[in-house]
Amino acid sequence: MRVTRLGAGGAEEGREAVEPEDDDDRADVVPITADSPAGAALQAVERILESVGADVDVILRSENDEFAGGPVIDINGPDSGLLIGRRGNTLQSLQFIVQSIVRQQFDQEGIRVSLDVEQYRQRREDSLREMADRVANRVQQTGRGITLEPMPPSDRRVIHLYLDGRDGIRTESVGYGDGRKVQIIPERD
Repeated sequence: MRVTRLGAGGAEEGREAVEPEDDDDRADVVPITADSPAGAALQAVERILESVGADVDVILRSENDEFAGGPVIDINGPDSGLLIGRRGNTLQSLQFIVQSIVRQQFDQEGIRVSLDVEQYRQRREDSLREMADRVANRVQQTGRGITLEPMPPSDRRVIHLYLDGRDGIRTESVGYGDGRKVQIIPERD
């Protein structure tokens, strides 16, 4: 496994170290340590994937992504398909474990760790946004609310944040447990 840690101005290689081309590149690299949520998340992902023998590269895309609410880690490589699982369930479980480790280490509930394997989550979010646009347009045209299929909290969050502030509609989550759904509702004056 190879781990790439991104800093403010470049990448710092883990186990398979790659030397910067010159001293100026070295000055731009910001080391990521386990003292930060991003470092702890990266370290947790490394340990888990090493223990299962996954042949992947782990890249810290962002230390604190505003939309994700915390660190974003990309995972790519020959074994990455195994980490996604059916409908992203394995990825979601891995993310839950890493997030739990980081929250416990920093004693903060608000930290969100986002893992993305081969841009699966990015493609999923794009698909959710497109669907949210289509449904929101239909709600605005018909004046009737539409309830989407049950989905995990991370998918509901994407839709809520994406449609937040859009004129003429509002969103709500309804239901319980695995059956929670997003409702897109016309806003009444």
